[in-house]
Amino acid sequence: MTCMNDQQIERYSRNIILKEVGGKGQERLLRSKVLIVGAGGLGAPAALYLAAAGVGVLGLADGDKVDLSNLQRQVIHFTGDVGTPKVDSAGDKIGRLNPDIQVKTYQEMLTSRNIEDIIADYDFVIDGTDNFPAKFLINDACVLTGKPYSHAGILRFNGQTITVLPGKSACYRCLFIEPPPAGAVPTCSQAGVIGAMAGVIGTVQALEAVKYLLGLGDLLTDRLLVFEGLPMKFRDVRVKRNRACPVCGESPSITSLIDIEQGVCDLKRPQDGRI
Repeated sequence: MTCMNDQQIERYSRNIILKEVGGKGQERLLRSKVLIVGAGGLGAPAALYLAAAGVGVLGLADGDKVDLSNLQRQVIHFTGDVGTPKVDSAGDKIGRLNPDIQVKTYQEMLTSRNIEDIIADYDFVIDGTDNFPAKFLINDACVLTGKPYSHAGILRFNGQTITVLPGKSACYRCLFIEPPPAGAVPTCSQAGVIGAMAGVIGTVQALEAVKYLLGLGDLLTDRLLVFEGLPMKFRDVRVKRNRACPVCGESPSITSLIDIEQGVCDLKRPQDGRI
């Protein structure tokens, strides 16, 4: 017997009629919890689609405020939101899109001191951040606590994403052992990024979260999905777990979390031999 009311059945009807989802699957989504780290370019489309899909609890973690330059790609924020904390702006739009959704906001940057407590209550984590320290921290925290998550990065007309199931698939450090030297990778403010790239990759992250929550299809595990916007090409790069990985390898050297001092980034190429 369904626990959904008539309005919910109508709202999610296009999900429910899918034989892979049905009423039980929709109820599972309504009971699920996803944390989105970064309410910016990647987090914006991910949050909107997960809210629309009926994921019951969405966590939003971001310490920044909306800036005018964000609006070119961070579509969850509007002109009137400039100066507003991003988590509040995004939470407002989610609430107006779907009042079923419970939004939990964390107006703070994640660090080695708070990340484990924050991610503990969630079923899946989406990394929508734009800097290497956050990306490595999220990976390490998720691997050490067994939390599945989606990594992604964008720059210029390019993007990439991979899903990590700790203990079962390659993690971010299996591909990228450590952050690049400061200044080696340009920032979006230096090199630019076309706004629609965030929509393409962030939406893939949302779909990966829904698939994981419902146990459907093939996840982007052990596969780095690379998208080149100018030639309009997707490439599926096969990767494998690195036995020497410092966090998930056979003799891990990273057994506790640390904060890395580093600049803003988006993309990094895999280590030789990891493909």
